[in-house]
Amino acid sequence: MPQPTGVIIERFSQALAALEEAPPFAKSRYQTDVYQEANRLIETENGLEHLYGYADRFEQTGIFQDGPWEEANKLQPPLVAGSLKAKGLPMIIEILSELRMLALAKERYVNPAVTPQMAEEFLNEVMVLNLNLLFPDASESARIEKQENDEKASELFQFLANHLSSNALIQTLIDEIKRLTAQRPIMIKRTVSMIRMAKEMLEREHEDNDKSELIRFIAAIEGPSEISSRYKDVHAYRAQLKGLSRSELISESVSFAKSMRATGLVAPHHATLIRYLSKRMPQLLPHALDLSSKGIANLEENNELVIQLIRASVFPATRQAIYGLALMLERGVLSHSPVPPGLRRLIELDVRPDVRNALAQTTNVGEGLTANNILVAATIQVLGQPLGIGQGFNPTCQAARGISLWAQHAPGFLLEIIPRAARDGDIDFMFEGQAIHSKNLSGGLAPELHKELDPISLILVPHLDRIYSEMMSRVALRGDDGHRWVNPAFYGNWVQKGFANIIDPLTGYVQDYPGFVRLFYATHHTDYNDDYEMIYPNPVGIFITNVHGKLLGLHAVSIIRIGVDPEGKDRIYFYNPNNDGSQNWGQNIEPSVAGNGEEEGESSLPFHEFTSRLYAFHYNPYEQGEAYAVDDSIVQNVQQLAKESWGKDYTWV
Repeated sequence: MPQPTGVIIERFSQALAALEEAPPFAKSRYQTDVYQEANRLIETENGLEHLYGYADRFEQTGIFQDGPWEEANKLQPPLVAGSLKAKGLPMIIEILSELRMLALAKERYVNPAVTPQMAEEFLNEVMVLNLNLLFPDASESARIEKQENDEKASELFQFLANHLSSNALIQTLIDEIKRLTAQRPIMIKRTVSMIRMAKEMLEREHEDNDKSELIRFIAAIEGPSEISSRYKDVHAYRAQLKGLSRSELISESVSFAKSMRATGLVAPHHATLIRYLSKRMPQLLPHALDLSSKGIANLEENNELVIQLIRASVFPATRQAIYGLALMLERGVLSHSPVPPGLRRLIELDVRPDVRNALAQTTNVGEGLTANNILVAATIQVLGQPLGIGQGFNPTCQAARGISLWAQHAPGFLLEIIPRAARDGDIDFMFEGQAIHSKNLSGGLAPELHKELDPISLILVPHLDRIYSEMMSRVALRGDDGHRWVNPAFYGNWVQKGFANIIDPLTGYVQDYPGFVRLFYATHHTDYNDDYEMIYPNPVGIFITNVHGKLLGLHAVSIIRIGVDPEGKDRIYFYNPNNDGSQNWGQNIEPSVAGNGEEEGESSLPFHEFTSRLYAFHYNPYEQGEAYAVDDSIVQNVQQLAKESWGKDYTWV
């Protein structure tokens, strides 16, 4: 028989008092009792409310002492979800920590390192990152994939939402939506989820809010035109199109195209309109895609193929392919001779059963799409949005970077390996005179691939990951960084053969850092490199650091271009396969994705800030400028940023 709530509360109170009285060296003996009693209390009705009544005492009693949650100012919102999903103590301690942060936000007690505003911003970000738990999805897939702790986590977030300002959370959501859409990712599931949740919260909120920012995002996914807003069902909308005049169809097309270009999001009705126009009035497609003169010329040159691609790939379920198609035409991709036959081949490709199953899982059941429909649509997106490719929750930045680079500069090669993987289950690369076949390999960095990827990455990454890992293993004993040889072989011969790395492979020490910085400036900075311009992206290695500048690991990005931002500062524009290109790297180093001259999908940093996180790069030995001319103060500034962040984990020579 379950104990009365009052008894459980009393037991928790006694356990907390015992912990409070224990000397610092003995706290660990009493902490477990508190965690266990807290877990019992969570299970009771209004248990979180009862626990919250003690939250102002959690820190002083020593609940978090000597553990990862001890210092509230160093907690990171992205890590909360993992703790809540973990079994046992991490989930309990995480709940107690969130209640502690709520008590700080409500000024129930004072922590000198965390202001009430900081605590509230932390909790808002935690909820933004866990929308699926704040508003549980009632779909079949959500039921099947339900985690053991989801119910408790959902109760926690509902509790937090009820105690925090909805206005603040709604605005946080809107800011997050704007930040994500500015990056133009191919995978938009999270963004769409946020828009829907923000809409739902706004409808629940009784206060008068400014809805204008949110309305354009809601319209982008639900239908931005008057007719589409009136006829939510795409079948009813399709019936209405038949009665529209040419001028009305143009007006309809312009509404959708402007919304798509402004947000990177496509409404299901847009697919219905595009299919209708392709059959009845193909001459209006430039309006529906908002094409420039260059895009129109590419469309006219390849009109028959575009119509064929629309019919094979553009459906409400694959509507984002419309954005990819528009950008593909703007970039003139169809003018590359291997591209048209490569795309046609995909329409009738004999897709392997395992690949068919994987592709089918990327869309909702019952939408009637074939694997080829999805494959062609996904290929169009990758070719149109090469900087929108993400690695998902996989440590496969090298593979994602490869797909992005080939989509930009070797679309014919990409269209060669996609069918090889989808039809044959094998792709091969030449490395130092020997062919490496993916079908003969196992392992890689992600042997258990997390499936939340765009369809092309889902098909290619397992093969690319194994091949890249095999190449690296073959050069592991050469006494130098393997990327020197592997990157040109893997990505293409346009990767420069000169290579610089600050880490000595034999000792692991940082060596000649000033020389490394000077060489990078002399080969890349416009003031020192004798005006040699970048022709192709440069695959480089960087140290990833958290908001406190602490080293998290190594990461692969590509420098796309180097230029001057609107304020006249030298800036590096780069592609980051990480799902979020604007993370805070500490020391006030925060890559931006908009507002500093970035093109869609680019991240950027001032030149010296990016250099401070760089550990390896390629360069042309015949195109070096004046390394000696780089001012000592620049080198010292970069070195200080490096030494005070990732450099703390290394020995410097």
